[in-house]
Amino acid sequence: MNDKRYAAIKRRFAKKRIGVLMGGWSGERAVSLRSGKNVLESLRRQGLDAVGIDVGRDIAAKLAKQRIRAAFIILHGPFGEDGTIQGLLEMMGIPYTGSGVLASALSMHKGYSKRIFQESGIPTPNFCWIGRDLDQRCGARQSVEMLGLPLVLKPPAEGSSIGISIAKTQEQAERGIGALFRKYREVIVEKFVPGMTVTTGVLGTGKSARALPVLELVPKNEFYDFKAKYTKGLTEFHVPARLPGAVYRKAQETAVAAHLALGCRGWSRVDAIVDRAGTPSILEVNTLPGMTDLSDLPAEAAAEGMDYDRLVLEILDSAEVKSP
Repeated sequence: MNDKRYAAIKRRFAKKRIGVLMGGWSGERAVSLRSGKNVLESLRRQGLDAVGIDVGRDIAAKLAKQRIRAAFIILHGPFGEDGTIQGLLEMMGIPYTGSGVLASALSMHKGYSKRIFQESGIPTPNFCWIGRDLDQRCGARQSVEMLGLPLVLKPPAEGSSIGISIAKTQEQAERGIGALFRKYREVIVEKFVPGMTVTTGVLGTGKSARALPVLELVPKNEFYDFKAKYTKGLTEFHVPARLPGAVYRKAQETAVAAHLALGCRGWSRVDAIVDRAGTPSILEVNTLPGMTDLSDLPAEAAAEGMDYDRLVLEILDSAEVKSP
């Protein structure tokens, strides 16, 4: 995006009060506040009228009181990344950044998104979806029989790797699935795929969607968990990822395909494993990635030569009232 385009975005929002929606009450509240602070500072630094809004159950009243005319959503997790806030903004007629109601909901729920990947021919690890009478064959023992060990156990709709664990024995699988089911009433049990952990930012919508440089993650913990994501020094980053050229391009292409398959708009970050055969296998799509000092997407943008302020403007450009 050239300088004229960035200037045009600023002109478009010059007379609109922008609400940076952050915080919320999910397990990712603290991360969202850090992301929101950075975004708010960037918008103000660029001369735009922006206010920070800590999202609570009175959010509709806050939006009306502040006379918000555009929303930059930087919430993470349930009630922010799952289509909930997007639906409210639709009802209030307030343009907002990022994906709409349906794409947000589908992306947030790992069971539905993985089914869409499978239907779209996008590689994703084999899985079982346990709970709410969805697949009673996939209890702990059956999951081990169907998928083999080790297994990755995940809540259906959390972010930042909250609640994720790796089960290396049937006993660990039974205990882990039981704990997740008691809390969430659903569990995603995924075949563990050894390989390189990568993440790729995608900017744009439809035919304009494009991949940022692929980032390779080498966590010092067993996997890229919450602590590794948000503690400085616990993860080694390589951008661009240390992949052969053809595999690197395939990782970017697959990330864009996943973004489009779910109907995402504006921006997303696609997490994947590149297996030993060089096949990128999609784990999930994050429709509202982190924008903290340690977050992946800003690092990928920087590797492309895009500074933080311009990244924020490019995301802001996606703000519109969307059809669910």
